[in-house]
Amino acid sequence: MSTESREILKRVFGYSSFRGDQEAIVDAAVEGRDSLVVMPTGGGKSLCYQIPSLLRDGTGLVVSPLIALMQDQVAALKELGIAAEFLNSSQDPDEQRAIIGRLQRRELDLLYMAPERLVGQGTRALLRDSPIALIAIDEAHCVSQWGHDFRRDYLELNELGRLFPGVPRMALTATATERTREEIVERLELRDPGTYVAPFDRANIRYTVQAKTDARRQLLGFLKSHRGHAGIVYCLSRKKTESTAEWLNNEGFNALPYHAGLDTGVRSENQRRFLAEDGLIVVATIAFGMGIDKPDVRFVAHLDLPKSMESYYQETGRAGRDGEPADAWMVYGLQDVVRLRQMLDESDADDAYKRHERQKLDALLGWCEVTGCRRAPLLAYFGDRLAEDCGNCDGCLVPAETWDGTEAAQKLLSAVYRTGQRFGAAHVVDVLLGKTTDKVVQHGHAELSVFGIGQDLDAKTWRSVVRQLIVGNFIRADAERYGAIVLTEDSRALLRGERSVRFRKEPKAPGRSSRRVTVVSTSIRAEDQDLWEALRECRQRLAAEHAVPPYVIFHDKTLAEMIAVKPRNAAELLEISGIGQAKLERYGDEFLAVLHGSEAAESANR
Repeated sequence: MSTESREILKRVFGYSSFRGDQEAIVDAAVEGRDSLVVMPTGGGKSLCYQIPSLLRDGTGLVVSPLIALMQDQVAALKELGIAAEFLNSSQDPDEQRAIIGRLQRRELDLLYMAPERLVGQGTRALLRDSPIALIAIDEAHCVSQWGHDFRRDYLELNELGRLFPGVPRMALTATATERTREEIVERLELRDPGTYVAPFDRANIRYTVQAKTDARRQLLGFLKSHRGHAGIVYCLSRKKTESTAEWLNNEGFNALPYHAGLDTGVRSENQRRFLAEDGLIVVATIAFGMGIDKPDVRFVAHLDLPKSMESYYQETGRAGRDGEPADAWMVYGLQDVVRLRQMLDESDADDAYKRHERQKLDALLGWCEVTGCRRAPLLAYFGDRLAEDCGNCDGCLVPAETWDGTEAAQKLLSAVYRTGQRFGAAHVVDVLLGKTTDKVVQHGHAELSVFGIGQDLDAKTWRSVVRQLIVGNFIRADAERYGAIVLTEDSRALLRGERSVRFRKEPKAPGRSSRRVTVVSTSIRAEDQDLWEALRECRQRLAAEHAVPPYVIFHDKTLAEMIAVKPRNAAELLEISGIGQAKLERYGDEFLAVLHGSEAAESANR
């Protein structure tokens, strides 16, 4: 049968040879055997059921939840001279009757249909009176209640084997772990299926993941190399998709929003424009993208963390379907994790499902924090192996440095414990840095032994420590307590010094374009101008780290007095106007280091 399938492949589709397992899958279907096909986006899944539909008697029935995919594939098939149609809610009754007539007259090679329509008795009666060549169940992971895109209508598709005995069924998906694959076979009741799992690696996609600091500024930096390219930017909320699209347009890009809450006409038009026009960026929730066949999407960017590795892999797989270089870029933060867990806990799902989803989210967070090749653990999650580092991810191109974080981890764990395990990461970091915020004062945390013990690290590094301790299961963010950081059993050994940890260093963010302004002051002598500028730069850096205006750190007058007095230690610095105990503890060492160098600052504290 391979000779006939190759002839159709060449004559109808224009390809000279099959890729990977395509030929074996086609042969199995032509011979009447069931199969499970797991093949990455762009791997050629559709050919696996289209060619057998042309070779076997009758009409190939394709079950798909995606109207956009139905329309795109049917349009493409018609261009190839194949008699293909779809039946869905976008058609008026006259159109549907005409297509049903063609089916009854045995004029169709392929018919696409949504699962919710297929479960109706009228549709099943219609199909039983028509010869069916095969049944292809696309996006088959939707049958898995443990999967990332479960759809209840898929649960009734197991009856197709009994309704159409002897008709081969083919379940296809781009993303399925071993557990999900087993569930697909079980729930669809496939008969001794051949299982074909193609390599998951999309070698043309470059993976880059960054900690979220200033997401919009980071996105602009990424988009510098993609101006004029088609791309997708994913956001978690509908509101954020619209505001981000508007902002991108103001920055000179051509961007459109897409989410399920948009007017149907607007949503369809935005999708149409993305498919038809060059250089458009769609800012979307996960409602966009499934079934999109646009081959030249040059990048997929995530401004928020997806729900799982499956979701991430599927969404990034929409880039570079043409095999040309493409980027998968993401920024993430602890708040993303807290929000996703809150959404999960507020859902009406059962406890077992929630536990499973939390594990999947933890796996994705752990992947974000890897220090080596990023592609290898991504593929390993799906049971695939990479023989050597890929050379096409941030972990390979800019290897992460690591540092001994044992002492820092102990400080943070102690702060979590001393504050009662009732507060989020931001407050715990404030305590470590010795910040006298309203909340710190309200709860008396300035009196704790851990107050200010973390001033050797900046806020950004402490946030990284929090994320990596979560990944290591030493702490967790309790969504039921609004993201409060709590200790786990694993934290005991670390607190006792029985375990050590190493953390990845955060890569330096691209520098902001800034204008250095010299303030001319009659109180600053010419020979002190360099020191004046150094103190101002120190203040500017601290202000950026603490997200406050520079004058909140110290007024110009305070800096000028520092220069005039040149305090040699903490006690003398405390005498400077505008410096109290809290600011002394928080910033004193930094400014003493500028005034006298790091050695003087160290001796001042002895």
